[in-house]
Amino acid sequence: MTTDSPRTDEAVRDAGVEVKPVAGHIGAEISGVDLAADLDDAVIAAIRAAVLRWKVVFFRGQRLDHTGHVAFARRFGETVVLPRRGKASPPDFPEIETTADRLELGGRFGMEHDEWLRRRRHTLLRGWHCDHGARIDPPAATILRAETVPPYGGDTTWSNLAAAYAGLSASLREFVDGLRAEHRLGVGYQPRPGDDAYVRHLLERQVASLHPLVRVHPETGERILYVNGYYVEQIAGLSRPESSAILDMLLEQAVRPEYTVRFHWEPGSVAFWDNRATMHLAPGDTAHLDHPRIMHRVMLAGDVPAGVDGKPSEAITGTTPGRW
Repeated sequence: MTTDSPRTDEAVRDAGVEVKPVAGHIGAEISGVDLAADLDDAVIAAIRAAVLRWKVVFFRGQRLDHTGHVAFARRFGETVVLPRRGKASPPDFPEIETTADRLELGGRFGMEHDEWLRRRRHTLLRGWHCDHGARIDPPAATILRAETVPPYGGDTTWSNLAAAYAGLSASLREFVDGLRAEHRLGVGYQPRPGDDAYVRHLLERQVASLHPLVRVHPETGERILYVNGYYVEQIAGLSRPESSAILDMLLEQAVRPEYTVRFHWEPGSVAFWDNRATMHLAPGDTAHLDHPRIMHRVMLAGDVPAGVDGKPSEAITGTTPGRW
């Protein structure tokens, strides 16, 4: 289970920043830092330590532009350049993806955004995911900043998958340690009757990998319950009914309220999370509101997950380490 780290405390003390936890297992707010400034190495080390300790950290009142956002992200690793982005994303900054849902997705696949969202999230657990979880090398981290948000609603929730694993019984931990699961793009989507443009989109861009059900974090050594609601297809070596029952149980474990934190966005808010140790739930309560929600995302390149046995994930289709 997540515990306080002397290394984290020392890094924060040396940097002179304030890290205030906001939930028992996950989430902290960092104050006293201007992310647009030329931050010294001690501050960067303190932020990195806080992300590893608390899995997601939050900053408020920031004045980052696209240039500053990318520059800040590069202090922590290699930024991902996506080959395909929506029209709302800034053309001169290939590292930035703009997630302006109501501006971009409505009508894109022949359906309104709320219908598209319902088909992706037809169960309570389906919306939970890590970013690009079907890839062989999912991003190590995501840095998301808010430009425009509704006056109410639009919160994001994260879950600590290290704490969720630690909360399992010893017998169950031993059982899942040796399992692997297929993660595939779009498995949670319920197609429309007849022709469905989004199904065609998924089939043309199919991505799938075989990941350990428990991965070992490459920096902290923690064991991570590596599940998510939107990408996991089936546990390898089990029948469909067995796999479905176990996955449902593990997903319910992963999103127990005590392992989660919920964040209310404001313009200028920034969230920085460890995509290897968390999954998150984007808001589903704003599609009916007549208010835009414009967010900008930069991701950091990740490694190929490895299981408790040290064996790395295997690519099935449409994914190669380091190639987006």
